[in-house]
Amino acid sequence: MMKIFKYLKKYTFLIIIAITFVVFQGLTNLYLPDLMSDIVNSGVVRGNVDYIVNVGLKMLLVTLLNVAAAIISTYFAAKVAMLLGKDLRSMVFTRVMNFSLHEIDKFGTSTLITRNTNDITQIQTVIFMILRLVSLAPVISIGGTIMAVSKSPKLSTVLLVAIPVMSLAVYLIAKYTMPLFRSMQKKLDTLNRILRENLTGVRVIRAFAKTKYEKKRFENANEDLTQTALKVNRIFALVFPLIMLIMNFTIIFLIWYGAVEVDKSALQVGDIMAVMQYVLQIMFSFIMISMIFIFLPRASASAERVYEVINSKTSIKDPEKPMKPLGNGKIEFKNVTFYYEQAKEPALKDISFESKPGEFIGIIGSSGSGKSTLANLLLRFYDVTDGEILIDGVDIRKLSQKELREMISLVPSRPVIFSGTIEENVRIGKKDATEEEIVEALKIAQAWEFVSKLPEGIKTHVSQGGTNLSGGQKQRLAIARGIIGRKNIYIFDDSFSALDFKTDSKVRMALREKLKNSTVFVISLRAATIMNSDKIIVLDKGQIVGLGTHKQLMKTSEVYREIVFSQLSKEEIA
Repeated sequence: MMKIFKYLKKYTFLIIIAITFVVFQGLTNLYLPDLMSDIVNSGVVRGNVDYIVNVGLKMLLVTLLNVAAAIISTYFAAKVAMLLGKDLRSMVFTRVMNFSLHEIDKFGTSTLITRNTNDITQIQTVIFMILRLVSLAPVISIGGTIMAVSKSPKLSTVLLVAIPVMSLAVYLIAKYTMPLFRSMQKKLDTLNRILRENLTGVRVIRAFAKTKYEKKRFENANEDLTQTALKVNRIFALVFPLIMLIMNFTIIFLIWYGAVEVDKSALQVGDIMAVMQYVLQIMFSFIMISMIFIFLPRASASAERVYEVINSKTSIKDPEKPMKPLGNGKIEFKNVTFYYEQAKEPALKDISFESKPGEFIGIIGSSGSGKSTLANLLLRFYDVTDGEILIDGVDIRKLSQKELREMISLVPSRPVIFSGTIEENVRIGKKDATEEEIVEALKIAQAWEFVSKLPEGIKTHVSQGGTNLSGGQKQRLAIARGIIGRKNIYIFDDSFSALDFKTDSKVRMALREKLKNSTVFVISLRAATIMNSDKIIVLDKGQIVGLGTHKQLMKTSEVYREIVFSQLSKEEIA
């Protein structure tokens, strides 16, 4: 939790204002019992009505000041907590956006969402409570003890027993709940992950009639979280009864012992009432502290998780003095080998080839052969383990990530469609694109045929994930988005898999004309999609087993021939 406090420095002035008014509120609280004692001792006993009215007006004024201080301190405490939450969410979001795929894989999507929402909310709650309650508790407890002793040292001796007992109870509760709260956050991550998987994979679950199985899996995770939460709440269920028990025994002692002292004329009734009020205030200050201990263990666990994200080092870093590429788009892989984290076998091994601007490079291979990995390395989502990747003769690790990715356009195998209009989705590829450019891109991607028939055309709203579009329509929109901006390098990562052969052929023919001056990589499992490429790379188990044109590979590569013969007839091959 202390690591998070350093982000409060910029709000020092607001914190000082909040604490100042909290202290003022505490002092007014301590002044009220003293005034009440004066009324009872001097006014009521002696029948001095004017004195009672005078002191009563003072009490009213002090009460109004107390309320004003409470409102102001609450406002500034809430403002600090909310501003810190805003900063933390921005920092976590920015850090996650700068993560390489390695860090995304390491943390996992569900836990990153939880850390940026639930965990930061826990921190906000505790910061507010610290500024309001924990700041008030020392003022009340210390000031109350001093005032109680000044009224009656003998009666105040009860605090020597009550305070240590309450302190021990709060300590033991905090000690046993901290590990449980850490466990709760991890179990909440698990619950969120299962829920997210069920929501995103609902079609698959229903198609395979696994609803009962997934329901059981969710119930198990939910039950696990519930039982841990119940353990925590059972412990905290003891807090208030225990404090109230100590408080009531303390009051009983004060009344009994005070009555004896009054009977001896050694103490006045007003002093007993004042001491009782101070003792109650001290007890309530411990209730405040116990309340913070209810939230602090969970917030502390949350703070550690948030700080872990903020303080994590990304494995992909920009060079101190990035170089400038020529901007032609010539690409060269030199003896590139890549291992995924903790993998025993390389995903790619000793990959070497060249591509020039204007060339269409087809990449084909069985599932798991390393096709998409090759694209991820070119985009520098991961760094190569050995070897180097050059663009225009410059190692991509010497380029800034921003400049590198501004040169490359990626159309992924799984099209990502955002909520908004078709126009907004396509414009992601070029923010200042005109309507004419958007229509042109849609026509090249063979998407204009269905977009033009929609009631609002490119202004038609698309649901999150493109749920109101078919698979082929989403893929064509993704292609349009990928080609609308002028780039030196284009990567189509199995982007034509949802298209029929006729549409696939039309799109590729249009792309030939549109992207004739750029380096184009077409990754596909379908031989028909890449067989007319200028150069074809055949991958198998992470290695290049064939490199050349379709005709050359039909003569020299057995793996390529097997792929072609398994997919195409002799007439299609010819």
